[in-house]
Amino acid sequence: MTVGIWILGDQLWSQQAALKSCDSHQDTPIILIESLDFVRVRPYHRQKLVLVWSAMRHFAAELREAGWSVTYIITEESVEFPLKKWIQDHQITQLRVMIPNDRPFQQLIENLQLPCQLNWLENNHFLWSEPEFQQWSKRRKRLLMEDFYREGRKRFNILMADDQPIGNRWNFDQENRKPPKGKLNPPHPLEFEPDEITQETIEQVKQLSLPLYGKIEPFAWAVTRQQALEVLQNFIEQRLAFFGSYQDAMVTGEQTLWHALLSPYLNLGLLHPFEVIQAAETAYYQNNLPLNSVEGFIRQVLGWREYMHGIYRVMDADYSEHNWFNHTQPLPEFFWDAEKTDMNCLHQALSQVETTGYAHHIQRLMILSNFALIAGISPQEVENWFHAVFIDAYDWVMQTNVIGMGLFADGGILASKPYAASANYINKMSDYCKTCIYNPRIRTGEKACPFNVFYWDFLDRHREKLKSQGRMNLVLSHLDKISENERQMIHQQAENLRSQF
Repeated sequence: MTVGIWILGDQLWSQQAALKSCDSHQDTPIILIESLDFVRVRPYHRQKLVLVWSAMRHFAAELREAGWSVTYIITEESVEFPLKKWIQDHQITQLRVMIPNDRPFQQLIENLQLPCQLNWLENNHFLWSEPEFQQWSKRRKRLLMEDFYREGRKRFNILMADDQPIGNRWNFDQENRKPPKGKLNPPHPLEFEPDEITQETIEQVKQLSLPLYGKIEPFAWAVTRQQALEVLQNFIEQRLAFFGSYQDAMVTGEQTLWHALLSPYLNLGLLHPFEVIQAAETAYYQNNLPLNSVEGFIRQVLGWREYMHGIYRVMDADYSEHNWFNHTQPLPEFFWDAEKTDMNCLHQALSQVETTGYAHHIQRLMILSNFALIAGISPQEVENWFHAVFIDAYDWVMQTNVIGMGLFADGGILASKPYAASANYINKMSDYCKTCIYNPRIRTGEKACPFNVFYWDFLDRHREKLKSQGRMNLVLSHLDKISENERQMIHQQAENLRSQF
């Protein structure tokens, strides 16, 4: 039997399952494939392509230096032909592949009709395997993230004292909503000068005659595990202490604040979630860091990230087609070109995405997703946009975060209520409204913030459906304080705004 290993572009870890299964046989042939066929699916951010391809090329070079036999193929077509040719050339009888994170790609591989045995290995890039999450979910009437997070804290003994959480509370979220008042001085993010491999990748992407999105330079992302470890260390030393308090804040000109900027590297496999969690926990004990910051960060990795992946893997394949509110409005053009909107909060977030491929979680949830939800935009168009433009985007990430959490299109499978909000939230948690042409305090008229118009129209249009969500009843009661005449004005103004998209 001749074993071969296929390493996918988001499995760039020397301890990943397929490599680990052959780590004592470094003469085992390995293949990595760059395929332009995938790039034709949607107009990806140019920096996303540079990041993935440069990271793949660096990883292949590291494997060669470690003694592995590596074939690296760049093709404009499907992976099928070069993969089958490589299998035949190396007389491979068993191909080992770590199970992909994304279900469509797993299905694609299964349909290739390879000239050898295909051997799937359980994905070890997460703390919970798919069978383990399925076992946990089968015991539950509702798959609440908070329950899952507490189970994870106990299971992996993170921030625990015997069987109780450190600080006698599981969740310090209330302490992590500090508005950005006064002069904030967040540290500058750690950036990297593109080396020769990355420069070559940048030039390659520049030459592509495909519809793509975003600016390609300056490119400052980490592309190797060593660099990713430096970003982790920088976060622990320079950012973690203030991460919690200001994790929901949004400030003009401050693209990263105290956020970790680790998701691209976790999602590529350059970092493993457990080492990230352990680094934060160790820093808490050694440096007496604020518990609200450490717990808040660990909850994002041990809680949300693991939960979102688990939900994605146990949901039916049609989860991405859910549309509970039956929203069908096309995606506005300004999502692809920030200069086409005069709403400052959207302009700030969209301009940042165009430049870097990044926006932090509150910009994604409470500005971009919130606007799409209350404006009635098609969940499928929104999810496709998120998948295209974000540097850390993958199918498993965006389906749950956009369809489930951001747009409540699954009707409450994932979230306990829609994350819908008026301009009041944005005005409280950012400085965006101060220089906007719209007034965040009024809901009708020429100067009314579109977030206010759409928010109240959304509540009114979907009142009957929203009544079934218990946490929405107090908010819905505020509709009764608005006269019928004003509600009609709001509805008409919302229709007028939608017609301008």
